[in-house]
Amino acid sequence: MSAPSRRGKAATLEPDPSLPPVALTEEQKTKDGRWTPLKIVVWALIALAGGLGWTMLAIVRGETVNAIWFVFAAVATYLIGYRFYSKVIEKHLLRPDDRRATPAEVKQDGKDYVPTDRRVLYGHHFAAIAGAGPLVGPVLAAQMGFLPGTIWIIVGVVLAGAVQDYTVLFFSMRRGGRTIGQMARQELGRIGGTAAIIASLLIMLIIVAILALVVVNALGESPWGVFSVSMTIPIALFMGLYLRYLRPGKVTEVSIIGFVLLIAAIVAGGWVAETAWGQEFLHLDRTVIAWGIIIYGFIAAVLPVWLLLAPRDYLSTFMKIGVIVMLAGAIVLVRPEITVPAVTDFALEGTGPVFAGPLFPFLFVTIACGALSGFHALISSGTTPKLVEKERQTRFIGYGGMIMESFVAIMALVAAISIDQGIYYAMNASAAATQGTVEGAVAFVNSLGITGVNLTPEMLTSTAAAVGEESIVSRTGGAPTLALGLAHIMQQALGGPAMMAFWYHFAIMFEALFILTAVDAGTRVARFMLQDSIGHWVPKFRDVSWRPGVWITTAIMVAGWGAILILGVTDPLGGINTFFPLFGIANQLLAAIALAVVLAIIAKRGPSFVKWLWIVALPLAFAAVVTITASAYKIFSPNPAIGYWSNHFRYRDALAAGDTTLGTPEVMGAVIRNTFVQGTLSIVFVTLAIIVIIAAVAVTIIAIRRGGGENHEDEPVPSRRFAPAGFIATPSERELDKQWEPILADERAANRH
Repeated sequence: MSAPSRRGKAATLEPDPSLPPVALTEEQKTKDGRWTPLKIVVWALIALAGGLGWTMLAIVRGETVNAIWFVFAAVATYLIGYRFYSKVIEKHLLRPDDRRATPAEVKQDGKDYVPTDRRVLYGHHFAAIAGAGPLVGPVLAAQMGFLPGTIWIIVGVVLAGAVQDYTVLFFSMRRGGRTIGQMARQELGRIGGTAAIIASLLIMLIIVAILALVVVNALGESPWGVFSVSMTIPIALFMGLYLRYLRPGKVTEVSIIGFVLLIAAIVAGGWVAETAWGQEFLHLDRTVIAWGIIIYGFIAAVLPVWLLLAPRDYLSTFMKIGVIVMLAGAIVLVRPEITVPAVTDFALEGTGPVFAGPLFPFLFVTIACGALSGFHALISSGTTPKLVEKERQTRFIGYGGMIMESFVAIMALVAAISIDQGIYYAMNASAAATQGTVEGAVAFVNSLGITGVNLTPEMLTSTAAAVGEESIVSRTGGAPTLALGLAHIMQQALGGPAMMAFWYHFAIMFEALFILTAVDAGTRVARFMLQDSIGHWVPKFRDVSWRPGVWITTAIMVAGWGAILILGVTDPLGGINTFFPLFGIANQLLAAIALAVVLAIIAKRGPSFVKWLWIVALPLAFAAVVTITASAYKIFSPNPAIGYWSNHFRYRDALAAGDTTLGTPEVMGAVIRNTFVQGTLSIVFVTLAIIVIIAAVAVTIIAIRRGGGENHEDEPVPSRRFAPAGFIATPSERELDKQWEPILADERAANRH
């Protein structure tokens, strides 16, 4: 077999004797990782803080729970998971070798393959993976109580989400930056590989469509939000031109300028919203905004990456991490009391007004990003592996980047459950349930019979006035709820009630930046995938510089997710309420596909890796069971509130019988059309995923029996550079870095030229 020979060859890589060492020795690593009394005390305190946080959340609960315990439980668990569990994965499962050059070094071309500083790449990777999911899913799942979502977000990311991101990034890097579809084709054969490629393309459509739908729902009929978010486009273009021509390389400088311009856009949005022309021209219907985002998605995906996508990454990364850290600090300072039950009746009965379905499996597919996200596999096998400078950095970027997204999800959950429960349900129930009016929302929410909830019209009107909006009723999609929760917490820490409107629209801007980054990045990645697939029959399409191919494939992908977006916007049952479960299921199915490919790759590496297969098999098995079960509910459930097809036949039969109790013929026709699309996609997605999983398990079993399999890694090449592995360099890394500084300084000067 070729695998053992290649591994042996990698182990004997000979460095250039004229250069300083390109990697730390085992002795240096041991010295840097040695336990000292101070380290022992610090980690003991972290463990105590985490244990106390979990105890207060899960065991010692009164009528209320303090939000500070969410921060303690999350941060401590993340630190312990990163320090210990990811080290096990690195040492036993992946075994990176810094003596081996990465694709960024071997194929360096100044465009797609560029050795990138690990801290900059961490920001780029985080900006690309963190879309609407960690913001929306936890908000919607809050109807089930705070405890199930908290456990899944925190424990799920340590054992599943971060494992997927880290392993996919590493194996893609070892294969020249190949996509998950390309790796599936190589590792699983023609049938499994083809199913994986088709599933990836189709699932990408639904993911990008739902991301865009969240933006539409956040900006619908909000002149302030429309103006502020629209201004981010010229700001990003200015930043791109600034970095390209005016002040190349001045990332920090242009980020500060961009942040100041963003704040100015938020403040100006408040002024514009009060003007007559602002109300007339920016008070846009959701359908108009949807078409605007479709046009934006096409333009952003075909423009040069440095002009719009890259500067938006700079903007969004600073905003994302800065806002979440600021919110965590405000929670520690304000210490809001949470009145939401640990587990609600809706979780047990599966009859929630936000979305229907029992806790298992629907909690786990509703909170997709933040715990486990298949979308990340596309990013981890897309741009990021082509930019990694040293192999050991994949732990910090892949595992560490996903942990930061999980922290975003926990903060979103806390923000959602910090507001009044009555207001939460009024905002997240569909317009069909509330009639879109204050009176209808009050009647609907009070009819739910929730203990301690007594919603009044004044509560809704005064809250809307406080945040500068005409109405907050049925503002579905999670983003407005998160914005209100963030504003509620932040005004207690900074500015008081007079700052509610500013903080609310600051949060809307923050969320829109989050999501639009994923929309344009997702469209670009989808275009690459489609170009590669068509390239099997028309090789010219594989040339990413061939403009007709770029335009054609981008138009196809934008048309696909744009059509689903329009269906969601016009859905009478509330687009996000009915489409988000499909988004979650599709996202988790893609995660199962990615983990299945990783499972096969590890089994092929040889017997010494097989005993650690459980690290990947465990999250794969869980994701497969959850998503297949959820798909079965959506396809076969006789409950119209859960099953797509039962709802489809219910409306179809009513329309055929002339029964208008369910709505007008136009409304009923829209429901029939949408449920047909959703039901069909559910069948296609789960079928393709099952094919891939079966193929991967078969390949894995064969590889275990044979003691390994064919190795598709690139031929190892000795590295000629050094860089630290983590965010903070160890003493040995700093010492070696000094030796490399003059050498790499010459390279940076040449690159700038």
